[in-house]
Amino acid sequence: MKIAIMQPYFLPYIGYFSLIKHTDMFILLDTVQFIRHGWIERNRVLKQNGGWIYIRVPLKKQSQDTLIIDSKIDNSQNWKEKIFAQLQIYKKVAPNYFQTIELLEEIFSKEYESITKLNKAVLKTVSDYLEFDKDIYIFSEMNLQIEIPKEADEWALNICKAIKSHKRIHYVNPIGGVEFFDRNKYIENGVDISFQKMKITEYNQRRDNFEAGLSIIDVLMFNSKEEVIGMLDKYELI
Repeated sequence: MKIAIMQPYFLPYIGYFSLIKHTDMFILLDTVQFIRHGWIERNRVLKQNGGWIYIRVPLKKQSQDTLIIDSKIDNSQNWKEKIFAQLQIYKKVAPNYFQTIELLEEIFSKEYESITKLNKAVLKTVSDYLEFDKDIYIFSEMNLQIEIPKEADEWALNICKAIKSHKRIHYVNPIGGVEFFDRNKYIENGVDISFQKMKITEYNQRRDNFEAGLSIIDVLMFNSKEEVIGMLDKYELI
């Protein structure tokens, strides 16, 4: 059984969705410290005059040691309207502008207090749209009893060990973690480990230079559903 464990990202890039599609269990790890300037409450889209800009969900003021599970959305701000306004740049150039906006409207039609719950809804709605129906789990709701990690790369290992049944567990992580994880530690505990390397497909963003690694929103704006589904399958395991 293939398992992926990621922090809950907001409208992440296509590789995150490929990881959801190509694993049997996808877990959102929400019991670790919220890291500022990451991807949990923000992501990147095209900017009017070139380059990119952040779209962002504002969070209530919190201390530096706040956990992701305790990170709450500041709904006193009109953040949904701001995001829609920032996406207006796509209206005249993106062939799938209206379909993508409708998808966001579906997500934003509900109210969320928790950034984790919002991001789960984002991931599930987009995954369903791209025609792979996968359950997405939130770690804090799974009632798993795990060993306390001694090092940062043991969160995933200890979760896999707690899930382990008669089937062998194969943990899959994005390629960015290849230097972070101790492969031998996993293998010694009966857990296979691989790293997913995406083969990013460039597409026409109606500008001179291609901006890679933007939010899935950008991909959906410029590509048909069928094209995006094909992109999800372009990866290798290392």
